[in-house]
Amino acid sequence: MNESTTPAGFPTTRWSRIVCAGSSEGEEARQALTDLCRAYWFPVYAYIRRMGHNGDEAADLAQDYFVRLMEKGTLAAVDRGKGRFRAFLLTDLAFFLADARARQAALRRGGGRRFVPLDAEGRYQAEPVDGLTPERVFDRAWALSLLGAVIDRLQTEQAEAGKADAFEALKEVLTGGPRAVRYAELARRLGTTEGALQVAAHRLRKRYKALLLEAIGETLDDSAEVEDEVRALFVALA
Repeated sequence: MNESTTPAGFPTTRWSRIVCAGSSEGEEARQALTDLCRAYWFPVYAYIRRMGHNGDEAADLAQDYFVRLMEKGTLAAVDRGKGRFRAFLLTDLAFFLADARARQAALRRGGGRRFVPLDAEGRYQAEPVDGLTPERVFDRAWALSLLGAVIDRLQTEQAEAGKADAFEALKEVLTGGPRAVRYAELARRLGTTEGALQVAAHRLRKRYKALLLEAIGETLDDSAEVEDEVRALFVALA
């Protein structure tokens, strides 16, 4: 897999891409920053909202934060040996919000342009954030964004393989478990056997897991941390 956004729209955050995003020049650096913003915009927005800012303020501050990452050389100075990029981002974001001056002229610095067109407030309102700390909200948003990107990539793969109908019928197995799928009913509708459909579901789950591990691995410098990060992902969704 190359270190760029795939045709399926699956943004990677491998450390080499993060370092590239820290560069101030070049098309590759701009694309790396765009990929980074796409992957982490909503977690950053959700964290800021949970810190007590309204929707407009959170959108402006999120914009300003990503501009700061680009303009201040923050990404270029990131020490990849200090662990997960997600942990760095959360710590740096908390520092950013503690600086009152960073709240000024958000739209002026960003030129009024959003890095990623996204109905962040609509997504935030749909989330059960009551009782969650800002850090838990950030982790949950990160987990949902990551899982969504994995499912989107898997859907594109299946469509390219001519299996779009089967994927739509079976995708519940990825979120609701094997018991969520009514194999007999779906087999009749798709003109296949129940056994063949169960085999297809098994392969789909296997590919989903592989893509999930790959996606998480892209955010880490040490592959030994992947299993810990998988557990963190599901804790965030609990």
